[in-house]
Amino acid sequence: MGDILITDDERDIRELISDILRDEGFTTRLAGTSDECMAQIAAEVPALMILDIWLKDSSMDGIDILKTVKRDHPDVPIVIISGHGNIEIAVAAIKQGAYDFIEKPFNIDQLMVVIRRAMETARLRRENSELKRGEGVHAEMIGESAAFRMLKSQLDKVTKSNGRVMLTGPAGAGKEIAARYIHANSARANAPFVTVSSATIAPDRMEEVLFGREDAGRGIEPGLLEEANGGVIYFDEVADMPLGTQSKILRVLVDQRFQRVGGTDKVQVDLRVISSTNRDLSAAIVAGVFRQELYHRLNVVPIAVPSLEERREDIPVLAEHFITLFNTAQGLPLRKLADDARALLQTMHWPGNVRQLKNVMERVLILGESRGDISARELPSTEENTDDSGRIVLAGGLATLPLREARELFEREYLLTQINRFGGNISRTASFVGMERSALHRKLKSLGVVTTSKSGGRVAYIDGDLA
Repeated sequence: MGDILITDDERDIRELISDILRDEGFTTRLAGTSDECMAQIAAEVPALMILDIWLKDSSMDGIDILKTVKRDHPDVPIVIISGHGNIEIAVAAIKQGAYDFIEKPFNIDQLMVVIRRAMETARLRRENSELKRGEGVHAEMIGESAAFRMLKSQLDKVTKSNGRVMLTGPAGAGKEIAARYIHANSARANAPFVTVSSATIAPDRMEEVLFGREDAGRGIEPGLLEEANGGVIYFDEVADMPLGTQSKILRVLVDQRFQRVGGTDKVQVDLRVISSTNRDLSAAIVAGVFRQELYHRLNVVPIAVPSLEERREDIPVLAEHFITLFNTAQGLPLRKLADDARALLQTMHWPGNVRQLKNVMERVLILGESRGDISARELPSTEENTDDSGRIVLAGGLATLPLREARELFEREYLLTQINRFGGNISRTASFVGMERSALHRKLKSLGVVTTSKSGGRVAYIDGDLA
């Protein structure tokens, strides 16, 4: 169940508490002085402490020990006991971070209720902290395209600094993965990475979640900023942060300190800030929903994360990465992509970007065959574009055109798709479609298709109308 350290200068009291806890399945350690208590903590940090306020023949009293433990091991819950209890001592103990206060002589049932509640609270806080820090979330960057290589080059340049980074790009493009990559390759890699989900936290709770709370009833409850101390705080979709909170975050960025809600003491923090948004912050500033001063503080190093449309070459590599990931994490079948599936994935529309591709691969592994290569017919788009016999169903507009115009329209769209699929590489496109490079150039010119550089690679579009 957990290891509990009992510190009391009265031997009978500490042994009585120990016997009760052992009967309930707990493991206990005992200390009669402050020196013994600190030695026990140095040997192994306990899951919970029961601590007497007054300790005879000791260099530290219970409040001193409480302050020291809360400074070095803030997650350890501490229950204070004292035979000289009064409201002033109780308030002082709670304010310094004690979980609860029990006056001697104590009721055994009351003591067990407090201990079980404290242990459960500590467990939930640890789990919550792990979720906030995103432990187990991979920071691996996957890709080979020119757009991806440009992104990774920019990320590598900022990993060793403490500069604030603003990641922009559409939803699902991988902005959080990019933020975690910066953290994992920085000097703060062993410190926390804490995510603030600006869009999902209720505005009336935002400040308590960020700054924490302090009151006599619940003690000190650290906020996300405090949990991120020494590491990275990541403001996900920062444009959704309430205006009132924006001004307070601005002050934190300037001073690197803040007050908990309900508290009076200043909390000093050392943070690196990474932010992301899929919205136009300049327009948000004009609309009066985002503070210009905060924008300038956060946007020290702007980095654009490309959409999946801009890095189609990476789609098969990402798909295979997700297959391996789902096999390891969920035991789903470890399958390969057939050539027709690879080609179709690269030509599909991906408004949800990398996140959508990940969801599609999970769906295929769950609902598809249990063995063999993944074929194009298992992918969701084939269900929408073919009938039961496998014949292609023409879109209404294409079906109404004369053959020459329909063929020209099809060739244009087909070649646009293939060129963009191969990142503008004409040689690879020609090889795939079965044409000589020179013949493909002539065909593209006749159809009015040109290629140009964009986002670190090349894209094709119809002359006069960017695709």
